[in-house]
Amino acid sequence: MTDIERNELAEILFPHITRTRDEFEQKYPERNLKEGAKVTRFAPSPTGFMHMGGLESAFLDYIFAKQSDGIFFLRLEDTDQERYVEGATDLIKSSLETFDIMPDEGAITGGAYGPYTQSERKEIYQTYIKDLIKNGLAYPCFMTKEELQEIREGQELRKEPIGVYGHYAVDRDLSLDEIKEHLKNNDDYVVRIKSPGDMSKQVTLHDLIKGDITMPENVIDEVIMKKDGLPTYHFAHVIDDHLMHTTVVIRGDEWVPSYPKHLQLFQLMGFKLPKYAHYAPLTKKENGNIRKLSKRKDPEFSVSYYDEAGIPSEGVKLFLSTIINTNFEEWYLQNSDKSYLDFQFSFKKMPTGGTLFDTEKLNNICRTYFSRISASKIYEDSLTYFKKYDEEFYNIMVTNKDRLIDFLDIERNGKRPRKDIATYKDVKSESMYMFNEYFYKDKEETYKEIDKAGIDVELLHKYLEVFDEHDDNDTWYSKIQNLATENNYAPSTKEYKASPESYKGHIGNICEMIRHVVTGKNQTPNLSNILSILGKEEISKRISFFEN
Repeated sequence: MTDIERNELAEILFPHITRTRDEFEQKYPERNLKEGAKVTRFAPSPTGFMHMGGLESAFLDYIFAKQSDGIFFLRLEDTDQERYVEGATDLIKSSLETFDIMPDEGAITGGAYGPYTQSERKEIYQTYIKDLIKNGLAYPCFMTKEELQEIREGQELRKEPIGVYGHYAVDRDLSLDEIKEHLKNNDDYVVRIKSPGDMSKQVTLHDLIKGDITMPENVIDEVIMKKDGLPTYHFAHVIDDHLMHTTVVIRGDEWVPSYPKHLQLFQLMGFKLPKYAHYAPLTKKENGNIRKLSKRKDPEFSVSYYDEAGIPSEGVKLFLSTIINTNFEEWYLQNSDKSYLDFQFSFKKMPTGGTLFDTEKLNNICRTYFSRISASKIYEDSLTYFKKYDEEFYNIMVTNKDRLIDFLDIERNGKRPRKDIATYKDVKSESMYMFNEYFYKDKEETYKEIDKAGIDVELLHKYLEVFDEHDDNDTWYSKIQNLATENNYAPSTKEYKASPESYKGHIGNICEMIRHVVTGKNQTPNLSNILSILGKEEISKRISFFEN
C-alpha cells in the first residue's frame, strides 16, 4: 500500500479525528520536576471491590513518589466495559481516602494531564492509532471469531505460539480496495499492530526489583483497538504513560510476560520507555503450603475487611511497609518517634519471591502503633469506628470520655508502654469493666473469668478503709504492704517463698483479689491507676456487688 493509500485508509477509518499527534504532545509537555523525581500511577480497573493487592500497589506508587518529591496520580483503566462494575470507582476513591493514600492528581482531583479515565480519552487513542495507520505500522483486521478459533486450535495442536502473526496474519497486507469492500459489507474489525518482532531474538527487562529478565521478542500482531473503538489495555497504558510522563511503572509480577509487547509498542510509537518494577504477590501459609491470597478464601483480601475489623489504616500501612522492605520493621522498632514516611524505601530491598501475609505480624505492628499514639487520639479514632459499627458503646464513650481517656493513658508514657490494643474493637473489650453499664449487667458474665474461691471479702473492706484515690503508686503499694503484714500475708513474694506455711498468702494475692472483685479480670493495666479512676465509692459498690 502506498503512502497516499495509507493516508486515505486512515481518513476512511477515522474521519472524525481531526487533531494530530503533535497537538497532544504539545498539550501534555514534560513535567517540571527536579532530577530523580519519580512520577508513578495507580491504575486500577473498576471491575469490583478494592483488594489488598490494589492497596499495596497504590501504597508503593505513593511512597516512591513522595520520597522523591515526585507526582503520584490515579488513572482509571475502564476500557473493558463488559467487566465494568457500577460503584467500583467510588470504592476505589473511598479506599484511598480511608488509608490516606491520596494522589496529587488524577480521577479524584483532576489535573493538567487529564482526563484520567481511559473511556474519556478515546479521541487521544484514536489519534495515535490513525497515525500508526498512516505510517503503515497498524492495519484493520476483519478476521471472524470462528477464523481466530480455528487458528488457535491448529496452533495448540502443533504446539506453536498462540496468536495472529506471520502467515496467520491474513489481513496484514490487504489492499485498500479489499478493505473498502469489507467496510462496504459492514464487516466488524479490530486494529492490530504490524509487529516487527523476530522469534529468534530476545529482549531484556531491566527490572528495578527482580534484576534482568530475558524473554523472547514479541511477534504477535497485537490488537490495539477493539470493535467498539476503544483501545486495548496494552495500547492505552502506553499512550497514557507517555503523555502523563510516568517515569516508573510499579505493578504485580503477573505482568512480566507482557513486557515484550509493551516494549514493542513503546518502540513503534517512538516513546521513551519508563522504568519497570514488578513486585511479588501477597501469599498465605495454609496447611504447610504457600498460596496466593484469594478473594474467595480470605476475607482479609478485601480492603473493606480492615475497616469492619477495626484495624487502623496506619497499622495496615506499617504492615505493608514491612512487606515492601525487609529492613523496615527493625528500623520502625528502633525509631519510636518516626512514621513510615520517614523511612527511605528502596526497590533493591523488596522481595523477589512471594511475600507472606502474616496476620499475627499485622496484629503485633498494630499493637506497637497503638502504644505510640496518645490516649486522646485512640479515643477520637475509636469514637469514629464505634459510631459506625457499635452505637451502644459509642454512646458510652461519649458519656464517659474522661474516664476512658484516663484508662487508655495508663502505662502509656513509660519505657515499656502497654500493648494490649491491636484493633479499635480491643478498646471496648479491654475497657468494658470500667463502665457500670457493662459491669453490673450480668454478675455471672462479669465474674466468669476469675476463680471466686479464696477471695477474702473482709480483707477487701479493710483495704477500702485505707484507700485514697489520690495516692501515687508508691504510697498505694506501701498501704497494701501494711495491710498484708497486719493480716498475716507476706509483704513480698520472696518472704512468702522462704516460709509459705507462716502466711495466709502474699501481697500479690491481695492485689489479685482486689483486681478480681473490682474488674472481674485476671489481667489489667496498672491496678493502682484503675482504682484511682474508679474512685472509692465505686470500688465499695463493686465489693458489695460481689459479696451479695
